[in-house]
Amino acid sequence: MSRALILVYATIFLDVLGLGVLIPVLPYYAQQYRTDAMTVGFLSAAFSIAQFMASPFLGALSDRIGRRPVILFNILGSSFAYFLFGSANTLWLLMLARVLEGITGGSISTAQAYIADVTPPEDRMKRFGLIGAVFGLGFVIGPAFGGFLSTYSLAAPAYAAGTLCLLAAVFGYFMLPESLSLEKRSTAKLQLSDANPFLKISQALSRDSIRAILIAIFLVNVAFSALQSNFAVFTLKRFQMGPQDNAWIFVYIGCLSIFMQGVVVRKMPKTLNPVTTCITGLTAMSIGFLGISLSQASWHLYPAIAIMAFGNGIAAPMLTGMISRRVGEREQGTVLGSSQAILSSTRIVGPLFAGFVFDALGSGAPYWTGAILALAGAAIVARAPQQG
Repeated sequence: MSRALILVYATIFLDVLGLGVLIPVLPYYAQQYRTDAMTVGFLSAAFSIAQFMASPFLGALSDRIGRRPVILFNILGSSFAYFLFGSANTLWLLMLARVLEGITGGSISTAQAYIADVTPPEDRMKRFGLIGAVFGLGFVIGPAFGGFLSTYSLAAPAYAAGTLCLLAAVFGYFMLPESLSLEKRSTAKLQLSDANPFLKISQALSRDSIRAILIAIFLVNVAFSALQSNFAVFTLKRFQMGPQDNAWIFVYIGCLSIFMQGVVVRKMPKTLNPVTTCITGLTAMSIGFLGISLSQASWHLYPAIAIMAFGNGIAAPMLTGMISRRVGEREQGTVLGSSQAILSSTRIVGPLFAGFVFDALGSGAPYWTGAILALAGAAIVARAPQQG
């Protein structure tokens, strides 16, 4: 693998690491100001609202000026946002830090476009599978790192993430080459509409070839983001687990993701039907979500999570790969930016939905509803146009 690709994967890793280090401590951070589940949901959603607004514009910008400057801007912005989060002493400053991190957290879609630039279409699903492995690594190291540093202070994980991002920005400035040549860049002028995520999502959804895939991505990731934001609240109420206990569970999830997307997906034969494979993964995710909702002892979580991680490890790269293969070279950033905006919208809806159903219907509600959403995603993919 080239040095440039390694650095791009490192960029994605830092994005996930920054999120991961905060997962074990975010509920306890929020409880300094408010104790209800909805406050945790709002803190999680603040990041995603900002990312939702920024991702399509950043993707369109990278189609015009190149991937490198956008990626470097995002890393530097993330560093500042983490330092602000660590120094915040009021709830509104925490919210502001999460908003700034969301604006600059759109680097994942630009990084995906970078990978698409330098990868043949037939190999993109495997390369996108590696993104999943990097996500897994971030969720191994991030929560464990965050749980460990939280024994010193709740602010320490944020300062650590900010420092790592700052170092990555310096390294990237000197080592990251541009992937999008001048002749392949979009020549259309940036317009105000490029900053409108609703319009970009609407335009993406108007494409018959990718509409069903985008809808499935939305449903499945509402369920997954509900788990991410609510899990520490769920385990605290049902099993009286603390930050370190939850950190180890996220380490477990990360290890499974690394194995699935870093090993299993990479070795899948190219002849596999991506639609059938995706449906299998989404069905397994549904079973895993249901198992979490029915768990009566903390050890019950482990087999349920394993099934869910197996399903997500298969389904996620297939969904992204199918989108990338169905759009042209000049619009990878724009379309993947729209896809990232949809993902960001799920991180708005998911945490708020999880907080609401948790408070209204009980601790297992975010997970049995997640099972329903994953099955719905599988049904929609099954009806998608059979191409790519």
